[in-house]
This record gives sequence, C-alpha cells and structure tokens, in this order.
Amino acid sequence: MNVPAVSISRLSKHYPLPLRRQRVVAVNDLSLEIAAGEIYGLLGPNGSGKSTTLKVLLGLATPTHGKTVIFGVDSRDYRSHRSVGFLPENPYFYRYLTADETLRFYGRICGLRGRKLQARITELLLLVGLEEARHRRVAEYSKGMLQRIGLAQALIQDPQLIVLDEPTAGVDPAGAHQIRDLILELKKRGKTILLTSHLLEQAQEVCDRVGIMSRGSMVSEGNLNELVTIGDQMEYLIQGAPSDFTEKISALANASGAKLLEARKPRVSLERVFLEATRQSK
Repeated sequence: MNVPAVSISRLSKHYPLPLRRQRVVAVNDLSLEIAAGEIYGLLGPNGSGKSTTLKVLLGLATPTHGKTVIFGVDSRDYRSHRSVGFLPENPYFYRYLTADETLRFYGRICGLRGRKLQARITELLLLVGLEEARHRRVAEYSKGMLQRIGLAQALIQDPQLIVLDEPTAGVDPAGAHQIRDLILELKKRGKTILLTSHLLEQAQEVCDRVGIMSRGSMVSEGNLNELVTIGDQMEYLIQGAPSDFTEKISALANASGAKLLEARKPRVSLERVFLEATRQSK
C-alpha cells in the first residue's frame, strides 16, 4: 500500500482574540490527502485558511484539533521535516550573500559538506537558471530571480515533498512561466508538490488536483479535469465539413467524408469553478 505524501485529518485551528472571550476559526475540520508524485493546488481567497494549513503541516503552528502527517510521520515530529522543502511567499535572504553563498549556507544547515555540497549547488543553479548569476549578490536580484533562488534552497536537501506558498506572487509573466516549467520538471523527477496560489490560470496549468477553501473549510475538491469539465455536453472538432454539415453531424459524420479530429467535453475555467465554489459557501 502506497503511503500518501500528505494526510490531513479533521484539522482545526483556532486563534483566541486578546482581551475578549472570542476566537477566530482559521481552519475548520479540514481533511485532505495528497498522493506521492502529484501536484496539489490549495486555492482560496485571502483569509480562507490556506497559509494556516501550511503552517500546521510544517510544524510552525500547533493544531487545535486534528492531525497532519507527512509520508506516514506526524508533522509534529521533527523527523517528518527531513523530507520537506519549503518556499514561503516572501522569502528573505541575506542581501550581501551571493547565490552560491546562500545555497552553501542552507546546505550546511542540512548537513551537506565538501564536494557533495558544491555539486548540489551547481546542479540546483543550473536547474533554476541562475548559473550565470551565481556570484551576484541577491540584493541585485529581480523578484523572479529571488523566487528561483528560493526554490533552489527549498530543494537543497533533495526533499520528496515541496511546499510552495504563492510561488509566482509578484513575478512577471516570463518569470512565472519559468517557475511553472520548474514545477513541472520537479514532478517529472518524482517530487510531490503542494502549492497555494491566487493565480488560478497558472494553477490550472500545473495541478493534478485542487482543493478550494473558503472561511477555513474545504468547499470543493477533486481532479482538475473533472472540476472544469461540463459533464452533460460534448464538443466535436471537425475538418473539411460542408457548409450544411452542422445540422447533419450526428447522423452523417462518416457518410459525408468529413474527418472527425477530436471529441471532447467542453471545459470551464478554474476561475469559474473557484468563484462558484466560494460564492456558495457565503
């Protein structure tokens, strides 16, 4: 039996309000499971509980109720974090270190030394496209370059689970495209990726499954293709059809000599699924 990369069971997180006998429910009875090797998008408006969920999963916050597990190990156990790489939404790096020095710093924290560390640094800089900028100070980096060096540091110990919090936030279209390609490349290498994003079009390009949160609860979840497919309709893409073929398409497709190139179900955008799901939860 394959062990899920992430298993979240009935997770709740409440924050008390100072000087009041009230509390804020950031996450409410959330359950989800992420299979090894898939890209899972956790989507939702601001304040929906996405970041709180990540914090609990990464051991940065204690759950009020429920349990989070990483590859079969409770996430409150520090040993579960050995298989995790994390890129926060706004990563901070020492401005006067170069990319090479930055990765060396994080590599040594993870226990890497000598030639093994140097080889890993070179491999990652090539992967994220920063080999030519390896000796430039990160203070000179653009937002897109900072996100890519952040992704490199998240990969330094070769984790099996990569958690990305808004990986393309503030990045221009070209930089976002590069990061998207990197995410897809990591999937090819067998990595599991959990990402949050408010850029739904980009999430639609990379995710295998998505979960949509609103007000701390999961309001829609499933395979991306199933969520954006209109189930009771079918589209036909036909080449060489005569002008009157539309009316006769069902009965005469073969007899007319037209070539049926593709039959598929029409799709809606992930943005539409997102808006409908969050609207219903209000």
